[in-house]
Amino acid sequence: MAFKGEVLSVSELLALSVETLPGVQSPAGAVAKDAFSVRHTAAGNARHCSGLIEGGESLDVGWRFGILQTLDDYVSTVRRGGVKLGAAVFAEEPPRTGSVELDAAFAALADHLAERDRWEAPSWAQNAERAVESWYPAVSSIFREEAKAESPRAFRQRGVFITERSLARA
Repeated sequence: MAFKGEVLSVSELLALSVETLPGVQSPAGAVAKDAFSVRHTAAGNARHCSGLIEGGESLDVGWRFGILQTLDDYVSTVRRGGVKLGAAVFAEEPPRTGSVELDAAFAALADHLAERDRWEAPSWAQNAERAVESWYPAVSSIFREEAKAESPRAFRQRGVFITERSLARA
């Protein structure tokens, strides 16, 4: 079977590929829509958590669909646009979720990632009200001592105790 398509030069192929990538400027100077933008935020995930909590879901569900989802969103955003763009995931203060534990965990995650990746934590993450006395999200009782020992400073400081594996993602 003979090829019946159009043969494009390397320059034409590059121009076509660039036009389909968000945020990349084509040789003609056009920038694709939804450049390297933040698609999901901690604030949006907190609003979702609020609905889950109001609907009677457990704090463990809130942890998974709020905190771990925000972590995944941050990592994805950093991969697409770098650490500066990743920090924008936390730019808007997350609204209160109806759970002081989750509110503390959102602040802890922002502070932890800022420290780890060397960007300035948002001011809302330093709010003293975003802390609890003691919470072990998705940590069974047999691992609580381990969580106390391994919990990163940002989490421990807010009374949220997690194991080293708690933030591990596939």
